[in-house]
Amino acid sequence: MLEGVVTTFQAIRRQRCPKCREGPIFRAPLWRGFLAMHERCPVCGLKFEREPGYFLGAMYFSYLLSILPGLAIVLAIWRVTGWPFDVVMGCAFVAYLPLVPAVTRWARVLWMYVDRHFDP
Repeated sequence: MLEGVVTTFQAIRRQRCPKCREGPIFRAPLWRGFLAMHERCPVCGLKFEREPGYFLGAMYFSYLLSILPGLAIVLAIWRVTGWPFDVVMGCAFVAYLPLVPAVTRWARVLWMYVDRHFDP
Protein backbone atom coordinates (compact mmCIF):
# COMPACT_ATOMS: atom_id res chain seq x y z
CA MET A 1 0.00 0.00 0.00
CA LEU A 2 1.25 3.49 -0.79
CA GLU A 3 2.27 5.56 2.18
CA GLY A 4 -0.15 8.42 2.88
CA VAL A 5 -3.09 6.77 1.10
CA VAL A 6 -6.02 6.23 3.44
CA THR A 7 -8.07 3.13 2.72
CA THR A 8 -11.85 3.15 2.93
CA PHE A 9 -11.74 0.95 6.02
CA GLN A 10 -9.32 3.31 7.78
CA ALA A 11 -11.44 6.33 6.88
CA ILE A 12 -14.62 4.66 8.18
CA ARG A 13 -12.85 3.63 11.38
CA ARG A 14 -11.63 7.20 11.90
CA GLN A 15 -15.08 8.59 10.90
CA ARG A 16 -13.72 10.72 8.07
CA CYS A 17 -15.35 12.22 4.98
CA PRO A 18 -16.36 9.61 2.37
CA LYS A 19 -15.04 11.78 -0.48
CA CYS A 20 -11.59 13.00 0.61
CA ARG A 21 -11.17 10.64 3.61
CA GLU A 22 -9.46 13.42 5.55
CA GLY A 23 -12.07 15.77 7.02
CA PRO A 24 -13.80 14.74 10.24
CA ILE A 25 -17.54 14.09 10.00
CA PHE A 26 -18.31 14.95 13.63
CA ARG A 27 -17.40 18.16 15.44
CA ALA A 28 -16.64 16.65 18.84
CA PRO A 29 -15.86 13.31 20.50
CA LEU A 30 -18.80 11.00 21.15
CA TRP A 31 -19.56 11.90 24.77
CA ARG A 32 -19.15 15.65 24.29
CA GLY A 33 -21.15 16.09 21.10
CA PHE A 34 -23.33 13.05 20.50
CA LEU A 35 -24.40 13.90 16.91
CA ALA A 36 -22.76 17.27 16.39
CA MET A 37 -21.85 16.95 12.71
CA HIS A 38 -20.15 19.38 10.41
CA GLU A 39 -22.58 20.56 7.75
CA ARG A 40 -19.83 20.19 5.15
CA CYS A 41 -16.45 18.50 5.12
CA PRO A 42 -13.87 20.99 6.45
CA VAL A 43 -11.36 19.74 3.84
CA CYS A 44 -13.23 19.17 0.55
CA GLY A 45 -16.60 20.84 1.20
CA LEU A 46 -18.77 17.73 0.63
CA LYS A 47 -22.25 18.30 2.05
CA PHE A 48 -22.87 15.46 4.50
CA GLU A 49 -26.67 15.66 4.74
CA ARG A 50 -27.67 15.64 1.06
CA GLU A 51 -31.38 16.26 1.64
CA PRO A 52 -33.93 16.43 4.47
CA GLY A 53 -34.37 12.98 5.96
CA TYR A 54 -31.11 11.78 4.44
CA PHE A 55 -30.05 9.83 7.52
CA LEU A 56 -33.24 7.78 7.58
CA GLY A 57 -31.26 5.16 5.64
CA ALA A 58 -28.81 4.97 8.55
CA MET A 59 -31.63 3.42 10.56
CA TYR A 60 -31.05 0.12 8.73
CA PHE A 61 -27.37 0.13 9.62
CA SER A 62 -28.27 0.98 13.20
CA TYR A 63 -30.50 -2.07 13.32
CA LEU A 64 -27.78 -4.30 11.86
CA LEU A 65 -25.17 -2.96 14.28
CA SER A 66 -27.53 -3.55 17.23
CA ILE A 67 -28.56 -7.16 16.62
CA LEU A 68 -25.47 -8.99 17.95
CA PRO A 69 -24.77 -6.81 21.00
CA GLY A 70 -28.47 -6.79 21.89
CA LEU A 71 -28.70 -10.55 21.58
CA ALA A 72 -25.53 -11.01 23.64
CA ILE A 73 -26.91 -8.80 26.41
CA VAL A 74 -30.24 -10.67 26.44
CA LEU A 75 -28.57 -14.09 26.56
CA ALA A 76 -26.10 -13.04 29.24
CA ILE A 77 -28.79 -11.62 31.52
CA TRP A 78 -31.05 -14.61 30.95
CA ARG A 79 -28.27 -17.12 31.63
CA VAL A 80 -26.97 -15.37 34.75
CA THR A 81 -30.31 -14.51 36.35
CA GLY A 82 -32.83 -17.06 35.04
CA TRP A 83 -35.51 -14.34 35.15
CA PRO A 84 -38.65 -14.50 32.98
CA PHE A 85 -38.11 -13.46 29.38
CA ASP A 86 -40.10 -10.21 29.59
CA VAL A 87 -38.04 -9.02 32.56
CA VAL A 88 -34.83 -9.99 30.77
CA MET A 89 -35.90 -7.98 27.69
CA GLY A 90 -36.61 -4.92 29.84
CA CYS A 91 -33.26 -5.18 31.57
CA ALA A 92 -31.47 -5.70 28.25
CA PHE A 93 -33.16 -2.60 26.85
CA VAL A 94 -31.89 -0.52 29.75
CA ALA A 95 -28.42 -2.11 29.56
CA TYR A 96 -28.18 -1.32 25.83
CA LEU A 97 -29.07 2.38 26.16
CA PRO A 98 -25.47 3.56 26.77
CA LEU A 99 -24.46 2.03 23.41
CA VAL A 100 -27.07 3.95 21.40
CA PRO A 101 -24.98 7.12 20.79
CA ALA A 102 -22.03 5.12 19.42
CA VAL A 103 -24.26 2.91 17.25
CA THR A 104 -26.04 5.98 15.85
CA ARG A 105 -22.75 7.60 14.88
CA TRP A 106 -21.38 4.45 13.23
CA ALA A 107 -24.66 3.92 11.39
CA ARG A 108 -24.47 7.44 9.94
CA VAL A 109 -20.87 6.95 8.84
CA LEU A 110 -21.63 3.61 7.18
CA TRP A 111 -24.73 5.03 5.50
CA MET A 112 -22.74 7.92 4.01
CA TYR A 113 -20.08 5.57 2.65
CA VAL A 114 -22.59 3.14 1.12
CA ASP A 115 -24.67 5.97 -0.33
CA ARG A 116 -21.60 7.68 -1.79
CA HIS A 117 -20.47 4.37 -3.30
CA PHE A 118 -23.73 3.86 -5.20
CA ASP A 119 -24.57 7.52 -5.88
CA PRO A 120 -21.41 9.65 -6.02
